[in-house]
Amino acid sequence: MKNLSPRLEAVASLVRKGRRVADIGTDHAYLPVYLVQSGVTDFAIAADLRKGPLENAKKAVEEAGLQDKITLRLSDGLQKFEPDEADEIVIAGMGGILIAQIIEAAPWLQKGGKHLCLQPMSHPEVLRKFLVTNGYNILCETVCEDSGKLYCVMSVEFCGEYIKRPAFYEYYGEIPQCKTELSEKYLSNLAFRLSRDADSMRCADPTRADKLYKVSEKINDILNG
Repeated sequence: MKNLSPRLEAVASLVRKGRRVADIGTDHAYLPVYLVQSGVTDFAIAADLRKGPLENAKKAVEEAGLQDKITLRLSDGLQKFEPDEADEIVIAGMGGILIAQIIEAAPWLQKGGKHLCLQPMSHPEVLRKFLVTNGYNILCETVCEDSGKLYCVMSVEFCGEYIKRPAFYEYYGEIPQCKTELSEKYLSNLAFRLSRDADSMRCADPTRADKLYKVSEKINDILNG
């Protein structure tokens, strides 16, 4: 069985067992291969926008002898999917803005029973704001460290209603509930970065700077209990 990177391991840990999986932006199909080999799923669709990565995915699937359990698909996000093809939707390794756009373009994700495993490489606050605003519930988040960088991974379901969240929730989400060394490190780094960004824009955009200072203070308050 192929070993996954810490980032993909964190994603795999949130995938529900016994459900059909769609991996969007699969690249080498390492995640679908792992999920099938480890018995998490019996069927997966490995999808990518470009033919090159899909060729890499094909090689990985063939080397693992899983052609009968992993289907390859050329698709821009979820555009080439039917609503009943998968229950677990993995969208990982791309920016939070793009992930939000992919979800928005697939309203069938709001169908009952769909579960999203999301791993934004950037702008997680944009993704969280989109999810909360559009009736999705962030069930939990985890934090992983890969190649010296920290990433969050989200477990999400559609609930169909707006759930009131604490101030600046889009910046930290459910990460404070992790209470791990990595989650605390993630939040500490985030508070420092927001404060630094606020310092750099104090003159050019004082309103924005003031907000970032407040977010940084909020996160520090969370860390201090």
